[in-house]
Amino acid sequence: MLRRMMGLHTVAYRATHGVIGHRFLIGPPFLLLNHIGAKSGIERTAPLVYIADGDDIVLVASKGGHPKNPAWYYNLKAHPDVTVQIGSKVLPVHAREATDEERGRLWAMAVETYSGYAGYKERTDRKIPLIVLEPRAE
Repeated sequence: MLRRMMGLHTVAYRATHGVIGHRFLIGPPFLLLNHIGAKSGIERTAPLVYIADGDDIVLVASKGGHPKNPAWYYNLKAHPDVTVQIGSKVLPVHAREATDEERGRLWAMAVETYSGYAGYKERTDRKIPLIVLEPRAE
């Protein structure tokens, strides 16, 4: 069911250039993360909440507080040069994990953007990764 909803979100986002799907009436902004499967090599797209940090974009690999990281996290570790769609813009970016020095500030921004992350953190024993997407030239 969740996979189908994510698929519908992606289709609507792409078809409307983000008019539908970038923002809903309430809640955080979404982007489309276009990435490549670490093992399969298959191109995939995931609609994800994002946090703008200057020119960088931050993603929270929370998976709703699940004990394991989301698949897209491992895909970015294997293939860090990806693209994201924000609204109608497709941007080339390079993914890296936030440093310990960045983590406190970025986590606070994430929780401010979407308060649900605080509950996700309480549900899991793992350190939820924060992924920084830095602009890159194509």
